Amino acid sequence: MTDSPPLDSVDAAIVRELQNNARLPNKELADLVGIAPSTCLIRVRAMRERGVLTGFHAAVDLAAMGRPLRAVIAVRVRPHTREVVAPFLDYVMTLPETIAVSHMAGPDDFLVQVAVADPTHLQQLILDSFTSRREVAQLHTQLVFEHRDKRPVPQRSPISAP
Repeated sequence: MTDSPPLDSVDAAIVRELQNNARLPNKELADLVGIAPSTCLIRVRAMRERGVLTGFHAAVDLAAMGRPLRAVIAVRVRPHTREVVAPFLDYVMTLPETIAVSHMAGPDDFLVQVAVADPTHLQQLILDSFTSRREVAQLHTQLVFEHRDKRPVPQRSPISAP
């Protein structure tokens, strides 16, 4: 998406509304942003083709799903090479406890967000799924007391010329 033109105000409004409720029918979405339903459909389709809209997801209450305990696991792998990084990322994404993973620059190579049932489950996850792996050199675990997703994602602010 880096080569895509910036969103105009109508596209930005569509994105904002879909972030608030991805299940909006096209007619209602069009009414909310003040355009014709046919125009709305064309714009949503174009944003999907450009990679602006990558999918539509359900927000889930992890506690209601039996996984009320969230943690962030900072992982350092050795060696930090493509041959290690790509398979490790793929592996972490297969773990059912993983809710997000970021490959980082700095002292930690990965930040893995997990959701588990209880502290015992977290301990088992760390011992069985992380520290047992040869490439994991170090990890630190932090409990998450509260988490909020920011929606809608703010649009880029215009850059003023000097």
